[in-house]
Formats: sequence, C-alpha cells, structure tokens
Amino acid sequence: MIKPIVWQSASLLLNYPGPGWARTVPLVTDALGRVTGPAADAVRRFVRQTRDVEPLEPQARYVATFDRSRRRTLYMTYYTDGDTRSRGASLAALKARYRSAGWAPEEAELPDFLPVMLEFAARCPAAGGELLAEHRAGLELLRRGLHDHGSSYALLVDAVRATLPAPGRAERRAVRSAARTGPPAETVGLDGAPEVPAFGDPIAAAEGARR
Repeated sequence: MIKPIVWQSASLLLNYPGPGWARTVPLVTDALGRVTGPAADAVRRFVRQTRDVEPLEPQARYVATFDRSRRRTLYMTYYTDGDTRSRGASLAALKARYRSAGWAPEEAELPDFLPVMLEFAARCPAAGGELLAEHRAGLELLRRGLHDHGSSYALLVDAVRATLPAPGRAERRAVRSAARTGPPAETVGLDGAPEVPAFGDPIAAAEGARR
C-alpha cells in the first residue's frame, strides 16, 4: 500500500496549487499517516517546506518552476519524443493504455502529464508502476532539472524515483543520451522550417489548462 499512497500524494502536490491547495496539504499529511520509508519521508519534507507560505507564493513558484523551462516540464513524452509527430502517437497510446485498465482521466490535461500518470499508478498499481518505470529516463531528467533549479519539487520526484526498481544498464544509457542531446526535434517542409507540433507546446498546454 505504500507505493499507491506516495504516488497519489505526489500527484496531488504536483498539480497546479489552485484554490484547493490549502486543503490538499493536510489531506496528504493525513494520507501518509505512519507510512515510513525514503519515499514517504521525501514527500513529508516537501510538505514541511511549503505549508507555511503566503497564499499566492505556491502559484508563482509553480509557474516559475514548470512553465518556463522545457528542462522541467511535467509532460513526460516530451523527454522521449520532443516536438515531433511521434509524440502524438505516444499520447494516443497512453490514452488507450488507461482505457484498457478501466480508467478514464479528465480531459483537462494531456495523458502524459505526470500528475495524471501518478494518479493512474495509484489507482492501478501494477500497470501504473510499469508505466512509471518505462518513463524513468524522463523522470530522471526532470529530477535533475529540479535539483539544478534548487526547487523543493525535486523532493516529490525523488519520492517517485524511490518507489521504482533500480534502473538497468539500458535505462542508464538512455538517461545519459537524453541528457546530452535533449528531446528530439524534426524539421519538415520548405527550407527546413520547423513543423508545428500536433499537440502543441507542453508549456503552452500547461498554461492553457489552468486558465
């Protein structure tokens, strides 16, 4: 039961801190209860660092952390597909995967939004844990970006990472490669002009979903 609690807690805390934020923090604290281990401890440290701040500060911090850098986007297929047409196929495959498990997320967010993936993992631990492990490279790049930024949100990704099995050699290579080259990109059409991504910019998508 520890992993689903951590995944659900991270899902709630990685969402935009809107009007319900004041209720979310104690809800997570209660859910963790006496859960022990490094993952739960990391979530608790995040809560301690963020619960006694001014009402508007969480929102400003969230935007500065996630909406202004592609190195810290919460849209996980961006790390593997970047601004390419293959990202559309990856998003469609995620939707199908959720449906096959009997779960339908809200349409307000793209299916690769990390809080959505974490909620799926909390509801369907076997399938969701497997999905998170498949996106380990993206999670690791996000984690590094958050630590480099000095963000307390890194603690939540640390917590998710702690729930996953140790990475294999191929996964470690994928992380190193992605860290060197960044997300893939493609150019098509006249003079190599960049193609407009089928699903838009992940940063713009995040901002639009919160308006």
